[in-house]
Amino acid sequence: MTGLAVRLRSVVHEYDAEGERVRALRGVDLDVPAGSSCAVVGPSGSGKSTVLHLLAGLARPTAGELWVGEHAVHALTERQLGALRSGSVAVLLQSPGQTLLPWATAAENVELVRRAGGRGTRRAGRGTAGLLDRLGLAGVADRPVAGLSGGEQQRVALAAALVHRPGLLLADEPTSQLDRATRDATLALLDEVRRESGATLLLTTHDPALAATADAVVHLRDGHLVAPGAA
Repeated sequence: MTGLAVRLRSVVHEYDAEGERVRALRGVDLDVPAGSSCAVVGPSGSGKSTVLHLLAGLARPTAGELWVGEHAVHALTERQLGALRSGSVAVLLQSPGQTLLPWATAAENVELVRRAGGRGTRRAGRGTAGLLDRLGLAGVADRPVAGLSGGEQQRVALAAALVHRPGLLLADEPTSQLDRATRDATLALLDEVRRESGATLLLTTHDPALAATADAVVHLRDGHLVAPGAA
């Protein structure tokens, strides 16, 4: 699958928290060309994760439009959003336990996603076993996810996100729980997958080294896109 362009137009997202109305995004416009990579950076609470959740259909915008390729994400039904996530859009959340089955093994988690996507690849080194091996997980492939460390769970979630070769990968702090060596291996795999498939990558990060690998970097603060270094 080739990469999918991302487009946000005047996106607002509000929610209630402890009796108060919080505005997480305040009219955000963003374009990410198909096949490119974009890092969204900013302090905690700036709205970074909200952007990814909205594009994945895990939350709904209060106002505005979100497009992934030709898909008007803001207008899709829950069933259509589920089909999008199991097919052309992959989501890697910062807390991997939200997307993994704790009682299933690492290999079973990845294989379930591959089968749900209906296509996965059997190319050498790119099936379930190959991805787990590339991410240093061959030794724990047959262990239940509940018994793995946070970093191992994060890598299992990444393997599951990549196994069906999505057109768009949404990754929320994909290296936050990894040591330097594992982070470097993960970045190399992401770059390899992008070059082979032409996938679009939109990620959030506090890691300057990770942000530096992206084709473009955008800065969020208090729900607004701001110029780098703006007060």
